[in-house]
Amino acid sequence: MKKLLATFLLGFIGFYLYTAFAGVPFGESKMKVGKDYLETTVPKTGAVNTVTSIVVNYRGFDTLGEVTVLFLAATGLGAILFGMKGKPEDKHREPSSILTTGAKALFPIIVLLGAYIFIHGHLTPGGGFQGGTIIATGVLMLILGIKKFHANHALLSIMESLAGITFVVAGILGLAFGKTFLENILPLGTPGQVFSAGVIPIIYVAVGFKVGAELAGVLDTMMSTTRGEE
Repeated sequence: MKKLLATFLLGFIGFYLYTAFAGVPFGESKMKVGKDYLETTVPKTGAVNTVTSIVVNYRGFDTLGEVTVLFLAATGLGAILFGMKGKPEDKHREPSSILTTGAKALFPIIVLLGAYIFIHGHLTPGGGFQGGTIIATGVLMLILGIKKFHANHALLSIMESLAGITFVVAGILGLAFGKTFLENILPLGTPGQVFSAGVIPIIYVAVGFKVGAELAGVLDTMMSTTRGEE
């Protein structure tokens, strides 16, 4: 009886798998949507980076959801770690002079690199998430290299809030003066130049500041907890 049941189930599953795959046009071009994006991105958005135009413009509402999830995750982690301290017997090793000097020297360069990446997100690979993460790693280097360093959470909160508001306002303006949320209502400019692609670079700059501020705040909170500090 068990063998009969197993045979029946395998046949049932096999039939529907065959039915599903039989309708797939293997070997035929499946680039209908992708081809449209590749052919129309520059004239429609002014951004030479097709991925950027999709992430920030065509499916920008989804990107807004992603940065919201990151904000909620950072807030939740901060709430969990709030007031926690490391064990009294935990000892924090003093950073070496090489790490301290290197952190101070490299931090401005790291911030500049992160800013460059999200400012040029509509021209080259990269964008707000990547640039913001790089800036946060610069803050982490300061935390590791300077014993008494603490990020200014009030300033980070202001930066994060203003960046989020900028994103939402850009979307609402597109809805008010255009037809859809985040519609590009600004002049597209000349493709390939920094001041081009309308509202897209503005959104990416906002995302860069938002991601950088949130991750920097999380890293500082985590390190403060492990150090046994308030």
